[in-house]
Amino acid sequence: MSRLLGLLGLGMRGRLVVLGVDAVRKELQTGTVRCVVLAADASRRAVDKVVTLAAGRRVPLVAGPDAAAIGARLGRPPVMVVGVRDRGLAEGILRAAPERDVTED
Repeated sequence: MSRLLGLLGLGMRGRLVVLGVDAVRKELQTGTVRCVVLAADASRRAVDKVVTLAAGRRVPLVAGPDAAAIGARLGRPPVMVVGVRDRGLAEGILRAAPERDVTED
């Protein structure tokens, strides 16, 4: 998970990621998100709002660490959902963590 968090940190510095349920949903609707990282402890509401839309758009979902760890790495309060805009960064994240099985929640 440390590699995943490191890549998210790079994406944050390069402004290649969006944070939070509403921002990620908006970017999914416009087709600019290449993958979505979900915190392990994301709320059911957050998961429901993002997973359905991402699945419909065929955007890969990645299981991340808990929201506090993601937020701490990005210099923010706990972050449940991160959308990755950059294709290369998304590919690196997908290699760093397995896709999330959305049916297990």
